[in-house]
Amino acid sequence: MAKSALTREAVLAAAAALVRQHGPDALTMRKLAAELGTAVTSIYWHVGNREQLLDALVERTVRDMAAIRPAGRTPAERVVSVARSMRRELRERPHLIAMVHERGLTDRMFLPAQQALVREVRAAGLRGARAADAVRAIQFQVVGFVLVERNRERSPVQSPGEGELWDPAETGAAVLGDPALRRALARPADPERLFLVSVKALAQALLAPR
Repeated sequence: MAKSALTREAVLAAAAALVRQHGPDALTMRKLAAELGTAVTSIYWHVGNREQLLDALVERTVRDMAAIRPAGRTPAERVVSVARSMRRELRERPHLIAMVHERGLTDRMFLPAQQALVREVRAAGLRGARAADAVRAIQFQVVGFVLVERNRERSPVQSPGEGELWDPAETGAAVLGDPALRRALARPADPERLFLVSVKALAQALLAPR
């Protein structure tokens, strides 16, 4: 990138990309300058020192999370769309989200998504404590699901795995009385489909008239 074209936003975008790929420890002013094809002094001029750069990245991440916009025809569909956006954002930038958490800004980061959910649960007729419970249940579902996903991805190869554990020789087809269920449990989980199934069911149950 030409030095004359360098902007603060370009510096932050490059820094965010480095953190997403390699974690905050890999972010040095020298490496960032090399990535941008500029001098280290230019980086300091645009964002200050490394600690100020990290603070700016945290603020940028909080701002990006605020860009979530509901989509859909019904409150339940829009709640699901917010939940899917939250999951995508959390999965795409785990190191940046961790930095937000370390600086005590997690609640602030989630506030825009909560506000979007509040509008939808109110549109569905929920009020007071019931509305608050619905908003938090959706948020906890998203965060909890992402944590489970990341734990499964980072865990060592399991031996025996699910396919072996649900083998008829181990469980006996007659134990469940449902061979189709056993075969389904023996296949690897599809996180994308499972998330959609669970969050749809939760949204519909929470927003159902009483």
